[in-house]
Amino acid sequence: MCRVGHLDPSSHQRVLMKTGLILLIIGHLNFIAGALVHGTVLRFVIDPQDAISLQYAVTNAASVISALLTISCGIAALMLSRYLTPTALKWAVFALSASSSLGCLSCLLGLAISIGLTLGSQGRVLLAPCTFANVTLAPVSRECPFDPTRVYSSTLSLWAISLLLHSMEIVFSIRCLLLTIDLLHLGRCCRRVHRGKVSLQAAPADSPDPGQCLGLLRLDSVETAQL
Repeated sequence: MCRVGHLDPSSHQRVLMKTGLILLIIGHLNFIAGALVHGTVLRFVIDPQDAISLQYAVTNAASVISALLTISCGIAALMLSRYLTPTALKWAVFALSASSSLGCLSCLLGLAISIGLTLGSQGRVLLAPCTFANVTLAPVSRECPFDPTRVYSSTLSLWAISLLLHSMEIVFSIRCLLLTIDLLHLGRCCRRVHRGKVSLQAAPADSPDPGQCLGLLRLDSVETAQL
């Protein structure tokens, strides 16, 4: 974290603009994927009594919130690329990029768990609202609120896309965070603190003992009085 880049202001502006645009696009795509999963499947299968469906709901809600954080981070980065001077804007981008990185990492783990649970249970929770006996008659049956022949593969595909988008969000959020650290000169502060600690540790070995100095002064004063 203490490493500092050597970019000039114009380079900072270009890199921040590209990073902000990428975060803005990825955030919107992830938001759409989360909305599709909720609108087509999860709103029918959420059951507070079932732990797996509750985990689906919490992970999807966290994914949508993380996408909103990424969009906000992208907008703030675009604003910062235009105006590099305001310190409050730099701290806002710093906080948003850090929150986006942590949120995307949490969602990444949650989505991986959801995919594992779905593959392990063969989509049992996803097909819980359907009470038909024959799956081949399900598309023309009114006993299921959605088409169960496609919900399994469609949900897994959307989760896989969200997984990839969250990975990209983490990469570019960390990049935006490092750029903001460079603009706030936090890396230089870290280096100064480290150098100060090193100098304080090395100072007692080079400096004389105060007790010895006081004894020498007293001896000199006694010899002067005798003379």
